[in-house]
Amino acid sequence: MPTEQLSQRPAPTGDLPASDRAARRAVTVFPLLVIAAGAVGLLWPAPFTGWAPTVPWLLGVVMFSMGLTLTPPDFTAVAKRPWAVGLGLVAHYVIMPGLGWLIATALHLPPQLAAGVILVGCAPSGTASNVVTYLARGDVALSVSVATVSTVLAPLITPPLTLLLAGQFLDVDAGVMVTDILKTVLLPVLGGLLVRLVAGRRIDRALPTLPWLSALTIAVIVLIVVSGSAARIKDAAALVILAVILHNGLGLTLGYAAGRLARLGKPAGRAMAFEVGMQNSGLAASLATAHFSPAAALPAAVFSVWHNISGAAVAAWMARSERSGARQDRQGQAPPTHAAAD
Repeated sequence: MPTEQLSQRPAPTGDLPASDRAARRAVTVFPLLVIAAGAVGLLWPAPFTGWAPTVPWLLGVVMFSMGLTLTPPDFTAVAKRPWAVGLGLVAHYVIMPGLGWLIATALHLPPQLAAGVILVGCAPSGTASNVVTYLARGDVALSVSVATVSTVLAPLITPPLTLLLAGQFLDVDAGVMVTDILKTVLLPVLGGLLVRLVAGRRIDRALPTLPWLSALTIAVIVLIVVSGSAARIKDAAALVILAVILHNGLGLTLGYAAGRLARLGKPAGRAMAFEVGMQNSGLAASLATAHFSPAAALPAAVFSVWHNISGAAVAAWMARSERSGARQDRQGQAPPTHAAAD
């Protein structure tokens, strides 16, 4: 979730602002919440099968919370680095949709699952990508910029991309999808931004609770989506999990490679990895349920679990590698002279 309080390099946990500490804890606990929600939906689906109409409203809550974390500097940062942000957007909306289509075709997925995988790929950046970039010691400013712009542009990009790539599998009403994304994504984000501008100090005090609100809301979305198609999950679990792991893993790898090939530096490469490989799977689940079927929402539900697990693991590995490299650099330096010490 974007927040201007995330710094480029993590400080010790005790020195972090309350909102940062809450975000770090939330992104660590989030996969466990989603796994628990998915397990409940799979094992006891009956109580939740009628909750599907609430999914767009729940997604609106997540997007409104995202809007509350945004400030004008998040948008001015885009103008300061147009090349890097533009590259991130192109990488995001080319790599993940393309991978979704390739994986669906290569695995010969049934039409509903194929459309679901492609829809995940056509979604904007994931709401946790900024915090994961922060934990990985990546370029947080670039991550926030790409996530913000990809979300704002989603009504214009996601529907036509889905129509282009998934139209061979299922009928896609791109016009209605545009309206749905405007209502469930863009308007809540803009509403949250407006509230932040009007009541900034009060919202600042509430910032530590926002990551938890988003985490719990997305967990409920996963619970509803999984419960709506529990039987299908049991039949196609292995195939869906394979597709999701390939999609996410290749997205993280190619996103990092794009940043490094563009010579943006290691921190920017890490940001690119997460902005490409982590998707707004809550939006994908909502759109799949509304426009296709509960079966089409399965990839989004599994992706919501997996990309947070893999993102947290990759971030920990990147941060550890960064610390190891820094230690080696310090050890390789000559001892300071007395003059230098003075």
